[in-house]
Amino acid sequence: MSAFRESVESMIPALRRYARALARDTDIADDLVQDTLVRALRSEKLFIGGDLRSWLYTILTNLNRNRRRSLARKPIFTELFDNNPDASGTEAEGRDISRALAALVEEQRSVLLLVMLEGLSYREVADIQGVPIGTVMSRLARARAHVKAYLDGERPALRAVK
Repeated sequence: MSAFRESVESMIPALRRYARALARDTDIADDLVQDTLVRALRSEKLFIGGDLRSWLYTILTNLNRNRRRSLARKPIFTELFDNNPDASGTEAEGRDISRALAALVEEQRSVLLLVMLEGLSYREVADIQGVPIGTVMSRLARARAHVKAYLDGERPALRAVK
C-alpha cells in the first residue's frame, strides 16, 4: 500500500467522528466518509502535498454542503425530543448538548466541531471552509455563545451567517 493510502486510512476515525457530529446520523455520516475516501483515492494524483487532514476535511465539508443543499429542496421533518424527567444527569446533559448543537446553523456547527472536536487551528478551518479567518472566529464566538445560552436555559434565536 502506498504512503498516501496509508495516510488516508489513518484519518478514517477522525473523519467518521467529524462526519457523525456534523450529520447527526451515523448512516449519513458513514456515507459521507465513504464518498470522501472514494474522491480522495481517485484524486491521489491531484494531491500536490500539504496538509492531508485539511484536504480530507474540505472534501467531507463540501460533500455535506451538497447534501444539505439537496435536502433544502425537500420537506423538513422536525425531530421530537424525549423529555424524560427521570433521565440521569449525564444522560440529560448529553441530550442538552446534542440539542444545543442541533440548534446551531450549519456554518457555526461545523466551525465549532472542527475547532473543539477535531482540534484544528482557525487557519486550517478557514482554509477548509474557504472563508477568511475572521469569519471563522466570529462563527466560533457565536456558536459558543448560543451553546452556552442554550445550556443556561435560554433558547436564543439564531441568525443567518454570512
